[in-house]
Amino acid sequence: MKAALRMWNNTRMIILVAVCSAIYGAALIAFKTAIPLIPGITEVRVANIFPMVFSLLFGPAGAWGSAIGNLIGDLFGGTLGPGSLAGFIGNFLLGYLPYTLWTTLLPLSGGSREWIPGNWKSWSNYILIAFISSTACAVVISVAIDLLGIVPYAILSKIIALNNTFAGLIGLILLASVFGVTRHQLGLFWIDVMDERDTCIPSTARVGAWIVTVASIIGLFGGMISSPQSTTIAWICAFAIVSGSLLL
Repeated sequence: MKAALRMWNNTRMIILVAVCSAIYGAALIAFKTAIPLIPGITEVRVANIFPMVFSLLFGPAGAWGSAIGNLIGDLFGGTLGPGSLAGFIGNFLLGYLPYTLWTTLLPLSGGSREWIPGNWKSWSNYILIAFISSTACAVVISVAIDLLGIVPYAILSKIIALNNTFAGLIGLILLASVFGVTRHQLGLFWIDVMDERDTCIPSTARVGAWIVTVASIIGLFGGMISSPQSTTIAWICAFAIVSGSLLL
């Protein structure tokens, strides 16, 4: 979490937040009413190809950009409401977890924070983390919306998780197209932009990664049946996801 806080001292990272939030917000607004799944709550989110890509390219700037961009989408897309705070937190996680889990969840990255086009481990890592980050986002947003009495957790969590995962997987095409240019020609890869002291991996990161992963999976599949017990499990999992994220 240190990098996500320290990045506000870096002018170039702040600019990247603005760029990411503008792109994500504009894409959300453009498709806000195209294919609604639950009117006023969620739709087929074509724009969700961006958070994972932004995260792996721009690190914490992608996280804040996703959160702020989602808020912009709600504000100008006519869906701003009590659930927007949960949407802010959930979309922050959607952009925060990919870059933090990349080197901490499994040794597929080989210790490198780069996405390597010709390495099958990078592809596998991407697919796995796309699912985990999408599910974590779904759990956190859905428990809040369920508490507000708008949409049941068991329904909304599955919709958001599937929506985000599929969009994230499509985003792999975008990442493959722009990673080399962003890293080597533009010099905007987040590790290169931020001070090395602000990007070190904390000693608690691996523990946090597995807390987030286990809580996300239990939260998604433990809420298959609507019941007081599953709601309690969902809240515990949401708390664990946020707590684990703080350790990353």
